[in-house]
Amino acid sequence: MPDTRKFGKEEFRLYNRKNFRSIGQLASMPRGIIRGIDIAAAVFPFRVNNYVVDELIDWQKIPDDPIFRLTFPQLGMLEETDREGIERLFAINAPQSDIKRAAERIQVRLNPHPAGQLQLNVPVEDGKVYYGMQHKYRETVLYFPSQGQNCHAYCSYCFRWAQFAGIDGLKVMNKRPQDLAEYLDRHPEVTDVLYTGGDPLTMSTGLIRRYVAPLLDRKREGLSTIRFGSKALAYWPYRFLTDRDADDLLRLFEQIVAGGLHLAVMAHFSHSRELETPAVQAAIKRILATGAQIRCQAPLVRHVNDKPEIWSDMWRKQVTLGAVPYYMFVPRDTGPQHYFEVPLVDAFRIFSKAYRRVSGLCRTVRGPSMSATPGKVLIDGITDIGGERVFVLKFIQGREPEWVNRIFFARYDETAAWLDDLQPAFGEKQFFFKPGLRLLKSVHSERFAQRQREGIEEAALECA
Repeated sequence: MPDTRKFGKEEFRLYNRKNFRSIGQLASMPRGIIRGIDIAAAVFPFRVNNYVVDELIDWQKIPDDPIFRLTFPQLGMLEETDREGIERLFAINAPQSDIKRAAERIQVRLNPHPAGQLQLNVPVEDGKVYYGMQHKYRETVLYFPSQGQNCHAYCSYCFRWAQFAGIDGLKVMNKRPQDLAEYLDRHPEVTDVLYTGGDPLTMSTGLIRRYVAPLLDRKREGLSTIRFGSKALAYWPYRFLTDRDADDLLRLFEQIVAGGLHLAVMAHFSHSRELETPAVQAAIKRILATGAQIRCQAPLVRHVNDKPEIWSDMWRKQVTLGAVPYYMFVPRDTGPQHYFEVPLVDAFRIFSKAYRRVSGLCRTVRGPSMSATPGKVLIDGITDIGGERVFVLKFIQGREPEWVNRIFFARYDETAAWLDDLQPAFGEKQFFFKPGLRLLKSVHSERFAQRQREGIEEAALECA
């Protein structure tokens, strides 16, 4: 395992809305920037740490620095009417309880659980709701360990912001790993388990081991891959270097691999700068030495990485370091989407320009991809067919397996930023998947609603 002696013990220091003014680099910033952070952070979850502040942000380029935009809430993230309302409360020094109530009214309007992830993704079988789990695609189950619903820092656009907002009923979690083991026993078609959040690698290794142990105790039919969805490499690489249980975490990785399972760290890198520090490069080496693989993904975000050269540079750096470029996502239709969204036309242009600039080893990446209600939909092209300009779209994952790899067409629209903004091409009344999706919604929603009516949700959440 690569040596870490050159890295001293790094103390993790956390900043949020309560104490962010103590960040030394903010002392010379205009008061308007600090006030904007305070107001926006009243609505959107805000958390950053000393590694991001000291190693990743270029404070000479504030407020336009991409990592600053990525981690510090911006006033523009609020729609005009909402911003004016919150600003009025700040102007009269309203009690924090009033500001919190106003913020919650805004939050519940921001589509906190997009793509049907509660009504459609949560398994319900034989009268039991498997809270804290999602099974959208046949081969893959998502598991949300209770203590892992946090992050070393929060991305300001985060599509999982509802996990951190502190509103009762919005948080998805489970603290009974036996539920996962039980579900896998009932579903031998599942090959992949993805531990997600939040960030499961914020947990202590002892807790991670507790959640993973049921999958290692005995070989389950079909199960071949364990994944950890994590931003830790980008936001706190010391998790793999000098944290108290860093070596133990890597030993757990080795144990998973030795047990005959493929282990993938689904690393979230939003900008090439996150790959440049000695700490992150050493952390990548340590993970790869365990036999695990690192796959890299991120959404295309306005103000942060909406230039092709950022992506091509990032993919090249990932390959050089031994990681695999995996996905460029389109930001989901949740939270402050209006501030971060990139029109699909521009997303395809940015991806294509970046893709042309790299070698074949970087072209494992797929995108731009929308993780929408029916599945992962790729923007595969823009072309003219029969005199009509169209988007060429393709399912790379689907709620129904027969949808996978199927191509379909949408009318060209320069303003569309999400699948729901698009209309079928060639005079079709609806996309081919709509009838099947309506049927799935009716079945799943009725099951879920029935269990809620019976009071199971409250009991399950108490156990979760």
